[in-house]
Amino acid sequence: MTDPAIAPVSERAFVALGSNLANPAAQVTRAIERLATLPQTRLLARSSLYRTAPVGYAHQPDFINAVVLLKTTLTPAALLAALLELEASFGRKRAFRNAPRVLDLDLLLYGELIHHEPGLTLPHPRMHERAFVLAPLVEIAPDCIIPGRGPARNLLEGCLHQGVQRIAA
Repeated sequence: MTDPAIAPVSERAFVALGSNLANPAAQVTRAIERLATLPQTRLLARSSLYRTAPVGYAHQPDFINAVVLLKTTLTPAALLAALLELEASFGRKRAFRNAPRVLDLDLLLYGELIHHEPGLTLPHPRMHERAFVLAPLVEIAPDCIIPGRGPARNLLEGCLHQGVQRIAA
């Protein structure tokens, strides 16, 4: 049993959201609302929505992406489990790598943690290469440093050719 006099440590965690099926903008917006209700978690910031071309498997609709900043006392593994459960509740199917999806949630950063175990790598291993992650991240956290990679803003400059379009509110 946990000593109630010892408060769990809160960490800032960034989560990327994406969808390209079943009204993607509505799916991402609904998912952000649901992230705000996770136990032991508070939504601190949310980015605008961004339209991006698919990566990997090109024969599918464009994606709508966003990033949120959470403050949580959940462990990284518990937060990831909650994200996967949320994806499943939206009907996420994992037919093949980079397949079209109703909702994709990726744990990008958890504090300054650098960590690797099966199923969980922090920072997210490809976030520094993806404008659809970096553009919304820099929007809500312009001074964000990706551990082991550097300032997100600088990394975004190298990805701008990927064609990310911010959607007007």
